[in-house]
Amino acid sequence: MTHFWHPFAEMSKVKHKPFIVDRGEGIYVYDEEGNRYLDAAASLWYMNVGYGRDEIIDAMSAQARKLPAFHAFIDYGTRAPMELAERIAGVSPDPDSKVFFGSGGSDAVDTAAKLTRRYFNAIGQPERTVFISREWAYHGMHTYGTALGGMEPNRAGYGGELVSEVVIVPHDDPEAVEKAIDHAGSERIAGIFVEAVIGAGGIRPVDSGYLTSVREMVREAGGLYISDEVITGFGRVGDWFAANLYDLDPDLITFAKGVTCGYAPLGGVVAAPHIAEPFFSTPGLVFRHGYTYSGHATACVAGLVVMDIIEREGLLERAAQLESEIYEALRPLEDLPVVDNIRRGVGALAAIQLEVGDDDALPYRAAEACRRAGVLTRAVGGGGLQVSPPLTMNPEQVSEMGQLFADGLNSL
Repeated sequence: MTHFWHPFAEMSKVKHKPFIVDRGEGIYVYDEEGNRYLDAAASLWYMNVGYGRDEIIDAMSAQARKLPAFHAFIDYGTRAPMELAERIAGVSPDPDSKVFFGSGGSDAVDTAAKLTRRYFNAIGQPERTVFISREWAYHGMHTYGTALGGMEPNRAGYGGELVSEVVIVPHDDPEAVEKAIDHAGSERIAGIFVEAVIGAGGIRPVDSGYLTSVREMVREAGGLYISDEVITGFGRVGDWFAANLYDLDPDLITFAKGVTCGYAPLGGVVAAPHIAEPFFSTPGLVFRHGYTYSGHATACVAGLVVMDIIEREGLLERAAQLESEIYEALRPLEDLPVVDNIRRGVGALAAIQLEVGDDDALPYRAAEACRRAGVLTRAVGGGGLQVSPPLTMNPEQVSEMGQLFADGLNSL
């Protein structure tokens, strides 16, 4: 029996038979018996540049030998996070933005929520404490992220509200946002968290008009527009950020996953200049928040090399091309009785929506069947299967992925 407690796992089933991934190469991973699997989910959305990138590993090794890490509290720092912050700001909607680092996406969301409230307190509007979020949203599993999440099973069982003053609205209805603002009172709105393409909740894009509309509503009320780009950032949607793609000009951007593509844990928040300004110009004003590994030197070196690879290999453009390639490869699956439809995302994102009916376990059985056929995916909210492969995938591999999905789903 394993001593390792797996996240999001029914351990009564997993304890005797975990699936062990042993190594990775390109878009494929191998188990301990040497069986090969096409990774159609880029692990957990993040392996954008593929496995086995020696230049990332070598750069991390060199940094770790020189100085693996040193804390960044108060005025301490190392060079790598400063350089990475500048690079990230430079590809964000405003190159004068500031970047606050943590260890992952959940850190980023909690940081963004706390920074929002602290910002309003600093500018004399402490009553702005209400956040709006959307059904099907996933914003990590720290306390704020759990409360902001729009999937009820992730919030259940913790004994009431973990964070008060969070309003959940339908994911695609701008009028519901307007009503939420009116009900709470515009003077109390702190901000809205928005995934331009909802990820774990089922790969659910909305049109750009929705995004612009809710941004303007919240801003008119005086709140912040917070673009959660933990999944969509660093190339996944065909740009560095969905905020660039849709010209959203957010107040805050959360990021993680693709920033290091899994080679090290890292995440953070991009704060627009007007949000950072009070903290950078007011003597005595401190954002009393941070983590032991905020600005971890070795992790940030990985981020710098990942950005080099994305730029050098044209992976932003490749992600945009993958949108239609993935959809066309998966569309024949709609002929299968078990498949309801293929939901086209943005860039390298899609979902195989299953015909679940009363069988809530079907997506999990389907994911296991696909794994037996040689393609890795997982169940996402609403009865679908995740498709978010590495951005390095070529057209032949896209076709291979479609066939492997067909083999797995046909076996049900």
